[in-house]
Amino acid sequence: MINKDKMPVVIGVAFVWFTTQFGGGFASGNQLRAFFLNFGIWAFVTCILTQAIGAFYQWYALKYAKKHELYNYASFNKSFYRFNDKFGKKAGDVLAVVFSTLYELVYIVTICVAPAAAFATGVATMEKSFGIHHWIGTIFTGLFIFIVAVYGTNVVRKVASTLSVLIVAGLFLVYIPNIIMQWGDIMSNLSAEIANPAPVGPALIKGIVYAAFQLGAIGLLVQHAKPFDSHHLARTSMVYGFFVNGFICLLAVLGLTAIINEPDFAKESIPLIILVNKGFAPDILRPMISILIVLGSVSTAVNMIAGMSNRICSSIDKNFDPNNKPGVNVIVVTLVCTLLAFFIAQLGLNKIVAVGYKYLGYLTIPVIMIPYLIHMAVTKFDEE
Repeated sequence: MINKDKMPVVIGVAFVWFTTQFGGGFASGNQLRAFFLNFGIWAFVTCILTQAIGAFYQWYALKYAKKHELYNYASFNKSFYRFNDKFGKKAGDVLAVVFSTLYELVYIVTICVAPAAAFATGVATMEKSFGIHHWIGTIFTGLFIFIVAVYGTNVVRKVASTLSVLIVAGLFLVYIPNIIMQWGDIMSNLSAEIANPAPVGPALIKGIVYAAFQLGAIGLLVQHAKPFDSHHLARTSMVYGFFVNGFICLLAVLGLTAIINEPDFAKESIPLIILVNKGFAPDILRPMISILIVLGSVSTAVNMIAGMSNRICSSIDKNFDPNNKPGVNVIVVTLVCTLLAFFIAQLGLNKIVAVGYKYLGYLTIPVIMIPYLIHMAVTKFDEE
């Protein structure tokens, strides 16, 4: 059991995971289409499986970070990838260097892909739904990401929690009425998928790839373990995270099932808009979901860029404290990361999701998923 005064921290960390996942690709429905809905009835299994995988790995990372007081992902990796010297000290030294370097590569790819999707989705949504000029939307999105990310991990966590409440409320308001109104289409499409199920193998592989690329940001989560009173709270936090993420993913997959046979579904960059336009009170829900998509998009970029800024500034200044007033280093690094995300976003959301996330997942499997399982096995879940 946890005390009430611990609840905000536990829930706050869980919502950091939520807002990191709820980026441009997810919010628009683009990501859900590419990794779940394209595989028929199996979408309802794999969307939950991916959340269980994410909760499991992130619980272990948070637990290890708090237990060993390692809240910067560089120091965390150098310790974690030694595998507690179970293979010998020399081997531990080599493994730490090799896998820490490989993780830096994973993170660079992550920091390029995820915030870029935020830019691509946020700007496109503002332009399409509100008629905001492309460059005005770009400046607004960039400034929001920059200003929030520059103020450190405590502010990021508070913003993530606030955004999550708004996002969850918005999702309920959008999905539930449309699921009720379009229930006939949902059941008809489900019946067709059950009668002619897609092959399960590709669906599972795609689900694992989805879970893998989400874990590319696992190093950012460890910084949020610091406020925990005990490493045991990591499990509680990720249980909350699993139920929130799992339920929202399931709700989204169910709702989008109503439109899988629509002519524009396969190519629309923001599939969720099709659901809204076809369903309940589109004139009211369209601007609501558009705002939701923008908030979900920038929340991912905020978490990613703040973590990268923390990492670089810690390397530049050994006395760096992310909770202090931001200095020149923080401002410059955060600005550079924000600009990098903007330039990559010009490739377009469909390409970023379909190509960028896929190859990020392939890269993450040997660098994070497999080594973490080995660590759990040889250290007996870090209990020795």
